Parts: sequence; C-alpha cells; structure tokens
Amino acid sequence: MSSAPNKALWPGLLLATCGAIAFSGKAIIVKLAYRHGVDAVTLIMLRMVFALPLFLILAWWAGRGKPPLTGRDWRVVLGLGFSGYYLASYLDFAGLAYVSASFERLILYLNPTIVLFLGWLLFKRRVTGRQLIALAVSYAGVLLVFGQELRLQGSDVLLGAALVFGSAISYALYLVFSGEEVKRLGAMRLTGLATTVACLLCIGQFFLLRPLSGLQALAPEVIWLSVLNATACTFAPVLMVMMAIERVGATMAAQTGMIGPMSTILMGVLILGEPFTPWVAAGTLLVMGGVWLLTRWR
Repeated sequence: MSSAPNKALWPGLLLATCGAIAFSGKAIIVKLAYRHGVDAVTLIMLRMVFALPLFLILAWWAGRGKPPLTGRDWRVVLGLGFSGYYLASYLDFAGLAYVSASFERLILYLNPTIVLFLGWLLFKRRVTGRQLIALAVSYAGVLLVFGQELRLQGSDVLLGAALVFGSAISYALYLVFSGEEVKRLGAMRLTGLATTVACLLCIGQFFLLRPLSGLQALAPEVIWLSVLNATACTFAPVLMVMMAIERVGATMAAQTGMIGPMSTILMGVLILGEPFTPWVAAGTLLVMGGVWLLTRWR
C-alpha cells in the first residue's frame, strides 16, 4: 500500500530533474556559441526568435476559456516580462562572456537567498538566525569559486560575476512580484505572456543596436545552437518544471532542481574543458548546502 504514493511521485520528480538539467544546458550552449565570435545581443535575439512562436502558442493555449486581461494585468505582465525574462536573460548572457558556466550556475543558484533578502527589504518579512547561517554558507561557497575564477581568468571575472548576479536579482524581483498574478492568470499563462514580452524586447534590442547585415556573417553553428537553446533549454524545461510543480509541489520541485549546478559543472568539464578543482567542489557543496538549509528552515 505504501508504494503507491511513491510511484505517483516518480513522473513529477523525473520532470523536475529533466527540467533542471535542460535549464543548466543553456550556459553550455552560450559558451559554445561564443567560440564562433557572436556577441550577447545577437545571441539572445536568436534564442528569442526561435522561442517566440512556442511561447505565443503556450500563452494562447493556457488562456483558452479564460477572461481577457485587464489593463492592470497587461502592465504587470510587461513589468514581469522585462524583469524576469528580458533583463535577467540579457545580463546572464553578457556575464557568460567573462565567467565559466559552472560559476554562472552557482551564482544563479543563490536566487532563493536574494528572494529572502528582497522579502525583508520590501515587505519587512522577518529573517531568522538560521536563515542567516544558510545565507552565510551559500555565499562562502560562491566566494571560494570566485577566488578560483579570479586566479585563472583575471579581473574580467569581476564584471562577469556582477552581470550574472544582476541577472539573479532581476529574476528574484520577478519571483517576488509574480505571486499575486500567478493566482489571477495561472502559471502557464503568465509564463507564456511574460516570455513573449521578453522575446519581443530582445528582438527589438537587436534591431536598435546591431545592423541586419551582421547576420550574414554568423557561423552556421550559432544558428543551430540557438535553435537548441530556444527549444531544449528554454521552452521545454519551462513546461517540464511547471508540470512537475503540478504533480509534486513547488518545494519538492525546487529541491530536485539542486541537480542543476552539478549537471552544469559536469557538462562544463566534459564539453567545455573547464577545470574541476577542489575549490570548485567545496564551493559547490557550500552553495547547494546553504540553499538546502534555507529551503528546509523556511
């Protein structure tokens, strides 16, 4: 009798695991594309061009039979799309030009700690001593890996780390302010609409900052890497994580997502040839341990 609930959890856990790994692959694909001389503005535009039709379909499908959006809803969607998917994505892509995929993923994994800080700053939510300990553990891990990156790659790591951390803050703002709108519109519909906004912003940014003639010089590898990024590492994991949350809940899905940093590090070593040192291992364990403690104690 006791095995039935456990069996029912497996589809959700599998979806959450696959979604976390697919999300983690984004950094690997971006680093591979940078080897072909493309810049962040062009690369994120290509990703969003290929992802836009998929998210339009998602927004339409999730909104069937639902009431139309009010003016307030549209303003919120525009703000969330700008913060959570446009700005966060752009800063992340720009930062990856200066830091390793492994370090990028560790910084982004600090997201729950930033959400906690924003809750205290914006809404005066209480932070306990245990939560402060969890934060200290996580940031000690990032500092360990930061020291390693600084030694291997030089002062540009400062800029890259700042950009990626800015990405984490931008996405944390999206999480903090999206809660009420998720209840009103539903997670799938909000995701489809907000990502559609982000896609249009990224495409518009390219037309403002880059000449169309530059697309002719792109290596074919950049195109197919962008298609892979848009489908396997952007749209598919969004669906998988949403479906996982429906089956096992947000807490268990988030804890399963701890496999993300490990998969990024493994792919970085195997595909990109990034170094895996004791410092990286120790820093990763500290970051993941701190986030796990924070999730458990909250």
